[in-house]
Amino acid sequence: MAEAAAALPAASAKVVDVSGLVLGRASSLIAQRLLAGEQIVVVNAEKCVVTGPRASVIAHYTAARARGSVRSGPHFPRYPDRIFRRTVRGMLPHLKTRGKEAYDRLEVFMGVPAEYQSTPREVLEIAKAPATLRTAITLGEVSQLLGARV
Repeated sequence: MAEAAAALPAASAKVVDVSGLVLGRASSLIAQRLLAGEQIVVVNAEKCVVTGPRASVIAHYTAARARGSVRSGPHFPRYPDRIFRRTVRGMLPHLKTRGKEAYDRLEVFMGVPAEYQSTPREVLEIAKAPATLRTAITLGEVSQLLGARV
């Protein structure tokens, strides 16, 4: 019976494809929609783009990963779907009840799972990465540099 209840919200969930979108912009738009009560499924998290100079992006994520201790944290994720979830969490009041409930309505996947293959996907046009001279780094590349086996 619990499996049937878990499958019901997925039918009403909005599927958002974040490939080629800027991480911060997409996360803030998704956080606003979660607080408004929507259930959101994010696909292709590893294709999300982090803007900025490549060296400083890598330095930021490696410093965040190395911060704290193994026992007491803070624990920073290594995989792209978890990095995306943590970025959205940072934009929610996740220590309050409404923020926790909003965060629970978020699902993030690398690639597109079989259950969402035929579902129409939204693309957030406002969050598209601009065409620049330097090549942007994706969350998949960041994860590989952090040691994830993506």
